[in-house]
Amino acid sequence: MGKRAFPERHGGGPLPPERLPARDKTEAADWREWMRELGRRQRQLREFAGLSQEQLARLAGVSQGSVSRLEIGRGLATPLLIVLKINAALVRELQRIDPAILSPDLREALELQSALCPTRGALAFQEVPLAEGPELEELVRLYRASPDRHRSGLVSVLRAMVAGLKLTE
Repeated sequence: MGKRAFPERHGGGPLPPERLPARDKTEAADWREWMRELGRRQRQLREFAGLSQEQLARLAGVSQGSVSRLEIGRGLATPLLIVLKINAALVRELQRIDPAILSPDLREALELQSALCPTRGALAFQEVPLAEGPELEELVRLYRASPDRHRSGLVSVLRAMVAGLKLTE
């Protein structure tokens, strides 16, 4: 079996951070810091959008306590669905703000979020191309579907085909 992120006590359940081995303490601290930073950023965005915790919770379909726990970084055990719901609601509200007052970085982040998180309708994702064209997407899928040992052969065949096509131009 694989190593667990947090060693467990004899009676079950993870050890508290102060009782973790040194390496596990660092890993636990990094995730705690990541959650604090996520919460801090979510709060900044919520306040920028002019929403209270209660309003955001209502828009996200979660409790105000969930929003609060996430914002203060106590949401290490928060289910991913709750985080995604809060994030999707924030993105929807931020997209209502005049883009001219948003920083270029925030506008770009909102576009990326729209592709990764449902933000329109009930659970609609924004369609974004994965590659420059459908043919390239198919080439990537074919390459990934090929067994590792055959990939270099596939690339050689394509290289020879491209060279042959250049001769016919």
